[in-house]
Amino acid sequence: MKKIDIHLHIPFDDTMGEMFSTAEKMIPRLDELGISHGVLMSISPQWNEQNMKTVEKYPDRFSWMYHAEPSLGGIMPQLMRAKARGAIGIGEITLNKLIIEPFIQDLFLEAERLNMPVLFHMSPEEGYSYGIVDKPGLPLLEHCLQDYKKLKFIGHSQPFWHEITGDAATGREDRNQWGNGPVKPGGRLVYLFEKYPNLYGDLSANSGGQAIMRDEEFGLEFLHKYADRLFFGTDMLNTSMEFPLGKWLDDMHAKGRLSNDAYEKICWKNAEKLIKGEL
Repeated sequence: MKKIDIHLHIPFDDTMGEMFSTAEKMIPRLDELGISHGVLMSISPQWNEQNMKTVEKYPDRFSWMYHAEPSLGGIMPQLMRAKARGAIGIGEITLNKLIIEPFIQDLFLEAERLNMPVLFHMSPEEGYSYGIVDKPGLPLLEHCLQDYKKLKFIGHSQPFWHEITGDAATGREDRNQWGNGPVKPGGRLVYLFEKYPNLYGDLSANSGGQAIMRDEEFGLEFLHKYADRLFFGTDMLNTSMEFPLGKWLDDMHAKGRLSNDAYEKICWKNAEKLIKGEL
């Protein structure tokens, strides 16, 4: 089955470290998984350069998102250069600051003006791990969804998907865990998806995948309801990594439990719109 992977970390060469498999090595693995195209995430200036080289060599297989940071100069000039060089968005955003930090707010403002979606990793606390920071219940993200109505926010990581259940814990360590067990009604993330059409979901890694698979009935209902705003992804770094969501989606589709319309949108049609700037 055809898939586009919204979230990959694949360098052009071996300079990014042994844990990463280069595009040349990863392409056969992507073929095995039915992934015809992948969006490369940038998490540093070095990754910007790596991803541009990869896309230049394999334009039919990869697209890329841009990493922005204060050291690279003014935000608007950064984003205009990135867009001119083919960046389809900004991501993944990993700056470990509150979402209301001025640089992040300016980044959202300029991204909205340039129609560049933002894909963010979320952290439960400043000084802990990486990713932009929000409080339990995601109140700051809600303000951003209100303030930047034309900006597409693509959420990712444990503290984001943790809020899918009504009994979401509030402790730092708990918020950084994959979800397990039945999803309880009243999840803040469900509320945010319902109220804000500019919120999208990156289903990659075990954070997004587990949020859907932990409760099959809820997961299928969520996929059908928000099929226009969800993206299949893996978050793969190398050829040895495996994530179960792709096979689960295939199985649910084969059993007739996931409609063909929802399956195609989530697996590739939404990502195709993103890549073409038509989201």
